[in-house]
Amino acid sequence: MCQKATGGLFGPYVGAPFDAVIWTRGQPSYFQSSNKVRRGFCGACGTPLTFEYGEGHISFALGAMDDPRSVKLSEQLASPERIADFEALAGLPEHSTDEPRAAAHLASIISFQHPDYDTSDWPLDRK
Repeated sequence: MCQKATGGLFGPYVGAPFDAVIWTRGQPSYFQSSNKVRRGFCGACGTPLTFEYGEGHISFALGAMDDPRSVKLSEQLASPERIADFEALAGLPEHSTDEPRAAAHLASIISFQHPDYDTSDWPLDRK
């Protein structure tokens, strides 16, 4: 379910106490993905945001966080369901985003997703 919900090879999430969560801009939209789980997402851009189950349990999509590298991973769930050859990723050739072709492509992109910091206005003025 996490692979399908994120469209990725896996669904990396980090948990937090529900009562400690403060949304700084608006509220997520929700999809009830099963009888036990609802998933929050940005209603404007579709970014997956939360995995919520039971009373008071919320997990956030790691890739949607401002600083995902600051989170220390601690366990894997549903590992037997991982996509075949996932372990092979570490051995595949890597390409840096500062290689000329990649850098030129990335420089031409104008993102309409919320930036990794809070802003006084949203959406940002794109002029």
